[in-house]
Amino acid sequence: MPTTDDQLDRAFAALADPVRRAIIARLSRGPATVNELAEPFQISKQAVSKHIQVLEHAGLVTRTRDAQRRPVHLNAGRLEAMTAWIDRYRLVHEQQFRKLDALLAATPDATGTDADTGNGTDTGTDNDTTQEQQS
Repeated sequence: MPTTDDQLDRAFAALADPVRRAIIARLSRGPATVNELAEPFQISKQAVSKHIQVLEHAGLVTRTRDAQRRPVHLNAGRLEAMTAWIDRYRLVHEQQFRKLDALLAATPDATGTDADTGNGTDTGTDNDTTQEQQS
């Protein structure tokens, strides 16, 4: 039985292809047959079937039998698992950014300007101006 990491690896690898992402986008509106999924692409139905097999192996889609039709369905549960994995890391990084924002807000202005008076504390000379005057 594949581990959660293996399942995620397969799902993300499957979505690396733009045709497969387009198929997922189409299936988000409802089930479709291979013929219906192949319509917008300039590739053979056989190639579309191979893309569907990759998506099926990744657990992103399923097929059912409805008399002569074999519609392809989106597996929303697998997409939710991927979203949950992404959200976990997004939330960690958002917390880190909030801490950084708070730290920066509590720190005096680091540009060399006194935040209270607006007076600069930089006492260095401008080398370009000095060199021009010497010429």
